[in-house]
Amino acid sequence: MLSLLKRYRRFLLVAALLLYPLGAFLLGGRRGRDPNFVDRGVIALTAPVQQGLTAGIDGAVAAVRNYLDLRGVRQDNDALRLENLQLRATVQALGEARSENGRLRKLLAYAEAVPGPEIPARVVGVNPVAKLLSVRISSGEKDGVFRGMSVVTPDGIVGQVIRSTGGYADVALVTDPQSRVAVRVQRSRARGTAAGAGNGPLTLENMLRTEDVEDGDLIITSGTDGIYPPGLVVGRVTQLEKKEHGMFQGADITPAVDTSRLEEVLVVGSPYSEMAATGGAAAEGTQK
Repeated sequence: MLSLLKRYRRFLLVAALLLYPLGAFLLGGRRGRDPNFVDRGVIALTAPVQQGLTAGIDGAVAAVRNYLDLRGVRQDNDALRLENLQLRATVQALGEARSENGRLRKLLAYAEAVPGPEIPARVVGVNPVAKLLSVRISSGEKDGVFRGMSVVTPDGIVGQVIRSTGGYADVALVTDPQSRVAVRVQRSRARGTAAGAGNGPLTLENMLRTEDVEDGDLIITSGTDGIYPPGLVVGRVTQLEKKEHGMFQGADITPAVDTSRLEEVLVVGSPYSEMAATGGAAAEGTQK
């Protein structure tokens, strides 16, 4: 019996599908009476087929709905991911703007306290040549920036303008080996020279061995070189070297300004720059 069913299962399935409408018709046309032998046979044959078809259709509908739902969720996730990236970019931009605003406010307050003309500028380039430590700023001759003017930040001195064109100027950093700045110890008023030594601390030179200098002393400009106005911060004394012989003592000076992180600067006037601008005889600067 089982072998016959297996052999003719396709035929029986087709027959059941064909008998399904007939059975439905017969049952529908004879409502109100008890089913007879034929009715019971039709029901027995067609009910499993109907159940299978219904389950298949329901499964297909559910699969389509799930696919559409998943597709919608994926689209929503993509939209949320894009919105998240946009919000993060906005937050970063606002943070950068807030930081820049704070720096500019500090620079403006410092400019009001510095005597003489002050010209704000941005650092737009760094000299890749190791022999000359310099940066390029966004202000030049048309803005009133001339060779010999000093460049500072609220934290301290940056360097000196060595070249100026229409809209840009090059600034030799205070750490450049050719840089020399006339300085004094703020506490004891002892005078000396801060010399650039490349990337790193400055070197305190021409400080008499008898002068009062200690580690941690604040070094400021003396103004006697005609380049930097007096009283600007240069750095602090570190590794003081008291020599037993000779006229001078030495020390390292940690610069107050980290020249590797410069963004905005202030160009300030000096007697040297004023003479250069008017074509007069320029005083000898610290940059050769």
